[in-house]
Amino acid sequence: MTRSAVAVVGDLMLDRYLWGRVDRISPEAPVPVVAVDGTGSRPGGAANVAWNLVSLGIDARLVGVVGRDAAAREMRALIAERGIEPGFIIADGERVTTEKIRIVAHNQQVVRADFETGGEPGSRALGRLLAAIRRAIDGADAVVVSDYGKGVVTGPVMDAVREAAAARGVPILVDPKEGHFSLYRGAYVVTPNRKEAGGFYNRRIGTAAELDEVGRALLDDLEAAAILVTLGEDGMTLFERGERPRHFPTRASEVFDVT
Repeated sequence: MTRSAVAVVGDLMLDRYLWGRVDRISPEAPVPVVAVDGTGSRPGGAANVAWNLVSLGIDARLVGVVGRDAAAREMRALIAERGIEPGFIIADGERVTTEKIRIVAHNQQVVRADFETGGEPGSRALGRLLAAIRRAIDGADAVVVSDYGKGVVTGPVMDAVREAAAARGVPILVDPKEGHFSLYRGAYVVTPNRKEAGGFYNRRIGTAAELDEVGRALLDDLEAAAILVTLGEDGMTLFERGERPRHFPTRASEVFDVT
């Protein structure tokens, strides 16, 4: 049986963890001293999306930009172990690979340190990125755009995604970033959270009626087939053209680290 293939386009990250315990406060400053017991790392951002798709038996084609550094080499090794093709990932020596380091003590995140380069890729890297997008979507059954606002998902990138997806007749699914909604016009489904959905209209969603109004407006303004608004502990609501909104509740759990 042929496996389905999905192209994943977006911001790549390396999530690094340091786990330990706190027994004292530093004499240098009023901060906890974490005695580290263990470390670990895994692909984050769009790379985590590809990682999860592979766990469902899907052939994931991961497209994004990393630096020419140790974090990039570690990420490539991690995704290769998972069976994800690394050939669509673009290396840009003018950027650092986005890396998030989380220090966790007693199941509580104490602090996070981020390494990243803001802004869009340079013209040479962008050209190679657009070519990689076209190659990844050729033969794919769907496209997932995972936007974390780190510079990869831009107007030219979304134009290339739409053009290649239209040529193949495959749907585009978008995990959005607030402030970028105008880029997603024509996607099959966009999945904002409550804050992101309301933020597109500079308003706060506080009631079911306000959620309904925003969800229907997003359907029209983004020319999407569906809008799925995630609501945290309140579940999620699906808006589809010609259909009544459908709400999916969830059972809340105590979570220390959403990743």
